Amino acid sequence: MTDFTKSSSRVVTTALLFLWALCLPLWAAAPPVDPDLVFKQANELMGQGDLPAAVAELQKIPKPGKGEDGESYVRSRLQIGRLQFSLGEMDKASAAAQEVLALYPDNSEAKNFAASVAAAKKPGYVTFFNDCLRFLPSLLKGAVTTLLLVVGTMLISPLGGLLIALGRISSFRAVSSLCWFVIWFFRGTPLLLQLFFIYYGLPSLGITLAPTTAAIIGLGLNSSAYLGEIIRGGIQSIDHGQMEAAKAIGMSYRQAMRRVIIPQTYKRLMPPIGNEFIALIKDTALVSTIAMVELMRSADQLFNTYFNVTALVLAALLYLAFTTLFTFIFEKIEYRAGIYEHR
Repeated sequence: MTDFTKSSSRVVTTALLFLWALCLPLWAAAPPVDPDLVFKQANELMGQGDLPAAVAELQKIPKPGKGEDGESYVRSRLQIGRLQFSLGEMDKASAAAQEVLALYPDNSEAKNFAASVAAAKKPGYVTFFNDCLRFLPSLLKGAVTTLLLVVGTMLISPLGGLLIALGRISSFRAVSSLCWFVIWFFRGTPLLLQLFFIYYGLPSLGITLAPTTAAIIGLGLNSSAYLGEIIRGGIQSIDHGQMEAAKAIGMSYRQAMRRVIIPQTYKRLMPPIGNEFIALIKDTALVSTIAMVELMRSADQLFNTYFNVTALVLAALLYLAFTTLFTFIFEKIEYRAGIYEHR
């Protein structure tokens, strides 16, 4: 009886062990991970400033199996890399990027991030120099477009401003009212809205313009409205006796304006006109909204691609170079316009 009891006990124990072995995978299997919930909790932890906990939370997203969508995995590992980068853990940040590249070698975002991490490990001056060599060609190409826009507008707007100014002081009420309306409209509405209307709105009326043409027209009209008021103020600042004296020696109104009045306004007009054109250089950044790749658009694209602030710094230096150059030119013109007053 004792042997039978022992034998039965062994059979029961063996059966229980067998059942336990069969059920163990089911008990040990972890519940599926909800990526949306993981990202939500990680964002909350980041908002609280607990970056290590956010990294641990994102690491819960498993590596995708064969045929599974790996978007959440890629997103989590890149976010982990950025967090570790901000924590100064460059090796771990690089490892996160390499995890993505091991599964998806052609992932451009992971490649760019890995390159940024590698560059961050180098001395600051070496990194800045390499970034300059990498970014300057694209920025200079955009700078040429900006310069062409500025020069094109500078050729149009002074003539337009002069015509608007003469129209404003004209004795013909219809002409004066029209010029007043042009100034009122273009100074009273945002330049961005004007560019949108010219490029996106005119096609609905059957008028389609290339981005460069639309940009020059929009910038030219806006600048002409401002210059019109500047020039009008300059003309009306000349003593009325100058006109009377010119008419007394037999000059017509047109001759008096061309030979006497307008030449005397040059020195007075240079400072405000110079300010207007310097503001124009910066206003060209708005044409990026109508599909033009100028300096600001080039810098923005580089920054969004490489997550590198050097592109923005170089763009700022190029804008400063342009404004400094034009400031110097207008100071020279102002000096030449008033050269006789310096004697």
